[in-house]
Amino acid sequence: MKGNKGDWKQFLNIYDKKFGASLSDPGKRSNDVLTAYLKTFDKEDDLKVLAKVVQCHSNRQAVDQLLKTFPENESPEQTLVRSTLEHPQYPLDYSFPSHEQDWVVSKRGKKSKATISNGMVAVDCEMVLCEDGSEALVKVCVVDENLQVKLDELVNPRKKVADYRTEITGVSASDLDRVTCTLADIQKRLKKLLSGETILVGHSLCNDLQALKIDHARVIDTAYIFKYSDGPIFRKPSLNNLCKSVLGYEVRKPGSPHNCLDDACAAMKLVLAKIKREIGDIIPPVQEDVCEVNMAKLLLHRIPITVPSEELHNAIPGNYTIEVKQPSVKAQGDKYSAFAIFKNPQEADQAYVKVQGNKEKDSSGRPQKLISFKLSKGIFTDLYVRKMAQDDSCAQVSSKRALEVEENSGVHKKQKTDQNIEEEMVADLSQCCDHLKEIERLKQEQQKVSEQCCDHLKEIEGLKQQLKNKEFEISTLNKIVSKYQGGKKKVK
Repeated sequence: MKGNKGDWKQFLNIYDKKFGASLSDPGKRSNDVLTAYLKTFDKEDDLKVLAKVVQCHSNRQAVDQLLKTFPENESPEQTLVRSTLEHPQYPLDYSFPSHEQDWVVSKRGKKSKATISNGMVAVDCEMVLCEDGSEALVKVCVVDENLQVKLDELVNPRKKVADYRTEITGVSASDLDRVTCTLADIQKRLKKLLSGETILVGHSLCNDLQALKIDHARVIDTAYIFKYSDGPIFRKPSLNNLCKSVLGYEVRKPGSPHNCLDDACAAMKLVLAKIKREIGDIIPPVQEDVCEVNMAKLLLHRIPITVPSEELHNAIPGNYTIEVKQPSVKAQGDKYSAFAIFKNPQEADQAYVKVQGNKEKDSSGRPQKLISFKLSKGIFTDLYVRKMAQDDSCAQVSSKRALEVEENSGVHKKQKTDQNIEEEMVADLSQCCDHLKEIERLKQEQQKVSEQCCDHLKEIEGLKQQLKNKEFEISTLNKIVSKYQGGKKKVK
């Protein structure tokens, strides 16, 4: 951005004849200088951007003030807003580039109204992947506290779409043929719904706000206000699991596409249930039914997009095929997921046992490991390997099916056991060799670093000695000068 006196440094060269742009850190400039610079902006577009920045800053200040005060008669709704704002991941998830073009910053109401307004609306969105790599809004649904539909619209992304993700979003190209509604239209309608300090509700609401390009300060995120009984705070429960635990029903069956309206209603119902029935924060992990076909898979996720899918065969042991998973509508752009598909659940389970990594659990309590493996280029990368079900579910594979697998293979149980033990020993030995090689490589690198440190220390000692010599020379010269000056005074 440039004002009528140029950018920040150009302005300083004109405004401050003494220091000019040599002192360009705004934090070291007075408010008068900063105000003078802001007054150089007179274009309408620039003024709009500055207004959004000021409004966003004002909203953030109000949020900070809210967290410092604890009203005696705080409403249940406001308590949930506070719980959302105090969540450790809130500052990261809700830091939006709201100063950018096309973004809208909602205005806060008067202070007196803010303390009494408990009106709520819930929102859910669907997004498609565009050819330029960005995601665009294609559907939005909003409901009020009575679950009355306030907004249910398809949105024209106004971009070339690379993937409609129909199996996830439920939206196809033909659905948008005659749709004229744009993101700007949706923003205008939502601004009216969010006036007067209305509380916005949603599950992982930050993703919806990112798609809507709306920065709203007063929010309740249902992914933040509940947590699992046996996991760290950053493990967010899914909307489906929350509905099973709290409301007693599934939002959708496995494999079914999202229903925007159902998801918005579910988020609102969760908040209402917490307000009216005083449900606790802690929920138990939900046991999900997993079919036997899926039990023969392992999920590889949080794979850097720089890692080709062909390299994934080096990640875990065993005989399997790789199937890249369809990306989620709310997936991060720099990661992807894939399935390792084995012949049967037993082989998948054996591969999981053999793979070395830090044991963890995902948000649904399913076991996973953070592993590191070597790419063909010689560098190491990390990803997660996860089972398709909780450990209890793994034991539910029928003994009949296990017997069929053994009979089909034509191998006696004892022979098979011996063979497995031998294979495991070979795999373990191979892994040990790899680890020893890696340890040796790290030792060599450490030795090089140590040698470099020694060289640096020697160099420092040499410089110290030079400095001492210089100090001695200066001291000697000072004495000579002093004697010379004393001699001149005596002569006079």
